[in-house]
Amino acid sequence: MKTLGNIIWIIFGGLHIALEYFIAGLILMITIIGIPFGLQSMKLGMLTIWPFGT
Repeated sequence: MKTLGNIIWIIFGGLHIALEYFIAGLILMITIIGIPFGLQSMKLGMLTIWPFGT
């Protein structure tokens, strides 16, 4: 059931949201002050790809 939920989530916008988090993380990592925020944004991106577990 988790696999089906993840597939439906990715199809209906989860991948788009994850890409936005990854792009925002890369932009935040340009400055030294933004690196911790960029890393957390990357973690949020990973959570949005697999919201129902792996």
